[in-house]
Amino acid sequence: MGNMVSMKDIAAACGVSVATVSKALGGHRDIGEETKARIRQAAKEMGYSPNAAAKSLKTRRTYNLGVLFVDEAMSGLTHDYFASVLDSFKRAAEERGYDITFINCCKTRSGRMSYLEHSRYRMFDGVVIACIDFSDPEVEELVRSEIPVVTIDYLFNDRCAVISDNIGGMRNLVTYIYGMRHRRIAYIHGADSAVTRNRLSSFYATCEQLGIDVPAQYIREAPYRDTERTYAETEALLGLKTPPTCILYPDDFSCMGGISAILGKGMRIPEDISVAGYDGARIAGQLKPRLTTWKQDTEGIGRRAAEKLVSLVERPKVTLTEQIVVTGELVAGESVGRGG
Repeated sequence: MGNMVSMKDIAAACGVSVATVSKALGGHRDIGEETKARIRQAAKEMGYSPNAAAKSLKTRRTYNLGVLFVDEAMSGLTHDYFASVLDSFKRAAEERGYDITFINCCKTRSGRMSYLEHSRYRMFDGVVIACIDFSDPEVEELVRSEIPVVTIDYLFNDRCAVISDNIGGMRNLVTYIYGMRHRRIAYIHGADSAVTRNRLSSFYATCEQLGIDVPAQYIREAPYRDTERTYAETEALLGLKTPPTCILYPDDFSCMGGISAILGKGMRIPEDISVAGYDGARIAGQLKPRLTTWKQDTEGIGRRAAEKLVSLVERPKVTLTEQIVVTGELVAGESVGRGG
C-alpha cells in the first residue's frame, strides 16, 4: 500500500474538523445524514482504509479530549477562574482539531461509571483535570491509567501539570502592600487545598523576609467565594485590640463580603483600611474603588494545558513530563492606600 490516507486528509478535502470525520465514519448519531454521506463518499474516493489505520493503534484517535471538572461546592462552573481557564483550553484544543467533552458522574443502567470507565467508554485521547478533590481514589485511578493526563494547579508524580504561580503571586502582592508602608497585614485564606497551602506558606515566608510580624489572630480562614464567612472574619479582625491596616482575601469575589463589613462599620477604603483580593476576576475592575489584586493568567494556563495534552497524545515519545508554572501580574487598583 502506498501513501496512507488519514482522517486529516478527508477533513481537509471536506472542509470539516477531524472530529467530524471520525464521528461520520464511526456512525455517530450527532452528525447530519447529509454530512455523514458526503464524508463517507470522500473517504471511499480517496481510498481511506480504516482497517489499515486500525493496525497502528495511535492513529485511532477520536479527536476528543475529556475535561474532569468537579467544583468543591458542586456548583458547576462558578469560579470565574476555572471558567476562563477551561474556555481558553477549549479554544486552543479546537484550533488543533480536538473536541471537548465534560466527564460527569454518568449514571448508566448498570450503575455509575468511574471517571476512568467513562473516559475509556468515550475513548478520549486525553483528559485534563481541574479544580477537584485530587485525593479521590477515582481521580488517582484515572491519573495512573494509560490515558494521557494533564492536571491544572496540582502536582502528581510523573504527570504533566500546568500551575498558576501561587507562590510568586502571593510574594508579589505582599511585597507591594509592604511597599505601600503596611506592617499590620492580615490574611483570610481559603479552605485547605494545594493552592491554599502554597499561598499561605508564601505569605508567611514573604512576611518573614520583610521582617513583618504576623500575630496568630491575623490569620483566618473562609472558603473561597464565601462572602458570609469573609464578612464575619473581617468583623472579628476589625474588633481586635490592634486591628490590621490591610486585609488580604481568598479571592476577589469573597472580598466583597469583607468590603460590606468594613463599610457597615462606617469605615472607608482605602482611607481607614486597605483590602486586596486574588484572581483578577472581572468583578475586581467593577468595584469602587477598583480592587488591588493578583491577576492569574487564565488564558495562558488553559492554552498551555491544551498544548501539553495534545503533545502527549500526538508525540508521546518526545513529550517531557514537566510542571509548567504560569505567572500572573499585579493589578494595583485603588483599594490599598498608604499605611504607616
